[in-house]
Amino acid sequence: MKFLKFSIFIFISLTSSIKADLNQKIIKQLEDGGKIIFIRHAYAPGGGDPDNFDLKDCLTQRNLNDEGKQQAKKIGEFFKKNKVQIDKVFSSEWCRCKETALIAFNDFETRKYLNSFYSSKFAKNKDVQINNLKKNVNNWDSDKNLVLVTHYVVISEVLNYAPSSGEIVISDKNFTMIGNIEVEY
Repeated sequence: MKFLKFSIFIFISLTSSIKADLNQKIIKQLEDGGKIIFIRHAYAPGGGDPDNFDLKDCLTQRNLNDEGKQQAKKIGEFFKKNKVQIDKVFSSEWCRCKETALIAFNDFETRKYLNSFYSSKFAKNKDVQINNLKKNVNNWDSDKNLVLVTHYVVISEVLNYAPSSGEIVISDKNFTMIGNIEVEY
């Protein structure tokens, strides 16, 4: 039993230091600038959108709860603490993304190409959105980083990666994933 406890302690210690080293490598990449930073909106309980979903009415949408608001605050603190240079912050038009961007960064603009296409109501928009996203990223030129606050389906489609709520996923302009940072809520 002592050996098992010791083994678990060693495993946790090693994985924590490995994770810290990886985070430092990612932060170094962000210091270099020119990266695309995808952020899946902070925690909003449930899945998809309600049947009465209205893009112009946050009361009809799945929104951040208190844990999600705390997570969005921690996302902003990560960027401030690590002095990550940001050129622009763009968000989906969905309220949970806008609220994440507002809490984390204060200043942002919305972009339709970051909207969800999860539900059948919006699935027809997927190809146009992804093409517009790629075109806009291709035309973006800065020595700072570009932040995109969006949804699981957009990140998954572009990077072939399944992010958690509030997860920060970094790529280059060719959408080659560099790394990720999970932010607890």
